[in-house]
Amino acid sequence: MRPLLLLPEMLIFTGGLVALLAGSFLARGRQWVTRVVAALALLGCIIASGLALAGDGQSAFEGTYVVDTSTGIVRILASFATLLVLGLAGDELAGTPRESETYALLLFSTTGTLVLAGADDLLVLAVGFLLASIPLYGLIGLLRTPKGAEAAMKTYLMGALFGISLLLGVTILYGVSGSTLYVDLTERLATAPAAAVAAGVVGVVAGLMFKAGGVPAHFWVPDAAEAASGTVATFLTTVPKIGAVVAVYRLVGALPDTVAWPLLISVFAVAGMTLGNLAAYWQTDPRRLLGWSTVSQVGFLLVPVVVAGRSELALPSLLFYLSGYTVTNIAAFAVTTALPERRDLSSYRGLAGARPWLAGSLVVALLGLVGTPPTAVFVGKLTTATAAWDGGYGWLAVVVFVNTLISLFYYLRWIVPAYRPGEDADRSGRGTFVPETWSARTALVAATLSLAAGVAAGPLWAVLSAARI
Repeated sequence: MRPLLLLPEMLIFTGGLVALLAGSFLARGRQWVTRVVAALALLGCIIASGLALAGDGQSAFEGTYVVDTSTGIVRILASFATLLVLGLAGDELAGTPRESETYALLLFSTTGTLVLAGADDLLVLAVGFLLASIPLYGLIGLLRTPKGAEAAMKTYLMGALFGISLLLGVTILYGVSGSTLYVDLTERLATAPAAAVAAGVVGVVAGLMFKAGGVPAHFWVPDAAEAASGTVATFLTTVPKIGAVVAVYRLVGALPDTVAWPLLISVFAVAGMTLGNLAAYWQTDPRRLLGWSTVSQVGFLLVPVVVAGRSELALPSLLFYLSGYTVTNIAAFAVTTALPERRDLSSYRGLAGARPWLAGSLVVALLGLVGTPPTAVFVGKLTTATAAWDGGYGWLAVVVFVNTLISLFYYLRWIVPAYRPGEDADRSGRGTFVPETWSARTALVAATLSLAAGVAAGPLWAVLSAARI
């Protein structure tokens, strides 16, 4: 193993430690230094990961952790997403008592996300799960409000329940195979009792669904998205699922055909898409609506996992969808963070006249989440549906299409008021045409990236097609 094979993970974790320790000695007015430390650590991870992409896939710690192109893409994507989240923190957290602690917890959870994505051993998977989950409990509870306390407690209880589910699944799979390495599971599980293997797989996948925020471990997501700060809500609905979904993809690739794991994943996918869309339709709080949208998006992201090993489009479509969803979801949450006082869809009335840049970013983000061309999520949904069809799951492609249509209606409930005349437009005349806050700038950058990724889908697809697991 090369000494610097895990340099990206070490940079982010070390950055979290430095931010945590430095924050204890810096005056409140100088806590911004820890944000710079966090940003430098993330940039270092992006650069190191980009350089490592040119090399061949390697393994670390006796084959328990894999550094391949998929791991490298997740490293870059998760680090860049967290970097955008720090942009929101420039408005929300500057000068607050828990500023440095927030940055440290964000970096620790990001490190856990990277470990999840590269884990090639069930025990390492469990470690990544805990490292990605435990900081979230603290992040949600930092906003000391009754709703925040309730959301933190619900997240903790759900995390404990599905953490036990994951560890129980790991125990069962180890018990029937005698190994936790993925390379050994394929052969050894093929001769193990099918019922025991199925129980173990259900336990592990259900645990990973907590990290992804998908069915059946989704109950905490809407509450946390509504009650947490905009910075934390953006992070928890975006970054952890990057590692969790790739971890599910890597795990099912090691399972034998004696277990009907595609049926399990397809059930989670359909339930997530449908339940998330139906629940989002009735929401009036924009962040809670986006929380249910997150549950729905996880269902879409699981579609290429169903056909892992059955279609060559599966992995690149998953990575493209993750990339597009990441910047699009951040854009939507950034708008709500820039307008913290607007906690009802009707309060967005007149936004286009008052703050046209924000209104434009909102439209791009919401239509992007629907899957409207030329945004990146459109290409992601199109390629995932094509992968499902190519892998022999045509009915799943139809479900993707139907749920995409359903989602359009509740996003329009948010878009339409923003372009109706309102008091804000009357007071501000032509409105503010330049993004004046860090949150507004982050929204504009993320929305622009969503469009750019959709327009440049060809070159990006060529890069992602080289990814292997």
